[in-house]
Amino acid sequence: MTDGSLELYQQALRYLKGRERYGIKFGLENIARLMKALGRPELDYESILIAGTNGKGSTAALLESILRNAGRRTGRYTSPHIRQVEERIALEGQPISRSELGSAVGRVAEAAGALWPDDTAAPTFFEAMTAAAFVVFAEHRVEVAVLEVGMGGRYDATNVVPAGLSIVTTIGFDHERFLGSTLASIASEKAAIIKEGRPVVVGRLLPEALQVVREEAKRKKATVIEAIREVEIEAVEELAGGQRLRLRTEQNDYGSLVLPLLGQHQLDNLAVAVRAAEVACPPGSLDKEVVRQGIQGARWPGRLERIAGTPPILLDAAHNVQAVDALVRYLEQHPHPRRVLLFGVMKDKRVFEMLSRLLPHVAYLVASRPAMSRSRGPEQLSRWAVERGTPAEAIRSSSEALSRARELAGPDGEILVAGSIFLLGEIVAWLAQGRKALAPV
Repeated sequence: MTDGSLELYQQALRYLKGRERYGIKFGLENIARLMKALGRPELDYESILIAGTNGKGSTAALLESILRNAGRRTGRYTSPHIRQVEERIALEGQPISRSELGSAVGRVAEAAGALWPDDTAAPTFFEAMTAAAFVVFAEHRVEVAVLEVGMGGRYDATNVVPAGLSIVTTIGFDHERFLGSTLASIASEKAAIIKEGRPVVVGRLLPEALQVVREEAKRKKATVIEAIREVEIEAVEELAGGQRLRLRTEQNDYGSLVLPLLGQHQLDNLAVAVRAAEVACPPGSLDKEVVRQGIQGARWPGRLERIAGTPPILLDAAHNVQAVDALVRYLEQHPHPRRVLLFGVMKDKRVFEMLSRLLPHVAYLVASRPAMSRSRGPEQLSRWAVERGTPAEAIRSSSEALSRARELAGPDGEILVAGSIFLLGEIVAWLAQGRKALAPV
């Protein structure tokens, strides 16, 4: 990376950091104006839009990998990132380079500066990142972009695209402050990504949520494809870091394949991704081996990801009640007497519902916090756990919390990191530094 590229990258990071002061702002006006100023890059390729409470990222990773193996030049946009912001934008399955991020964000900053010279209505961090992703995809002439909705759907910046296919993975309670306090209201926001006359593939939805999606699709003359009904998956065996399955749809019998993701919930995400790929590709063009290779080649870190060591570490980005329920189903099948939970969470989460589900499956809680203003202090969490019979302590520094969790688990134990993807990102960074320090000179 040249000095000029490095400086451009650092400028981009400073610009994006400055956008954080605008917080979360719903509405499509800013992103629409940005797109017009940038020459409408979002119109240069096909788009697939994925909304949902959980499973969006895994589904995006699986779908993009299948389409790439089918010969499509792909882009993928997801959020949040684990370590580096450029992870959010991927070309052909790989995060863009720092220089590519610097160039794209520079173009966005220039356009935004001309539109809002007084900076009173400047784009938010997410709007700027979304615009940068669209710029990258147009510059690299992708054929199809798989886009994960950030929050909700109706007023999310990603919803500015004319998606040819929409996907709704799951719908549960999360971000109620922005999306509403009922399942129907949340479903209504997510179903708003459905486009006029374009199909929508849905995952495992509760009846109340499914009804809302069906009604929205009917209003827009869109076909609803229920992947869970149309895809049969038989779990054969669990493997190290994945599972062997048999998969069949109404279009194809894909036979035996390996899914490199753990957990029963990933079978639902796989069903959605495969069915969506069948819809997105011309009839008869999706070869069975292409699909199997696409699934096996998908990578999505931080989701029931095991890190070998003494003790081993299980990373899971369970950040709301629905995601914790999926994690608990896995823990029930894999009990451990010396499992230590390293847990941190944002202020807007249903934290005690999450902890009440997790604590029966751990021997000790180390409560911590990501280094973010939105994160909840850990002291209340540890007190709550102790009052309910689980030994616990609060350590604000995530690096010190990791060291303490290792000490408590001992060589025969296991550490589970959950509660926030931001905490997970910090732990991954500390682990990487530790490996670097131990590497031979």
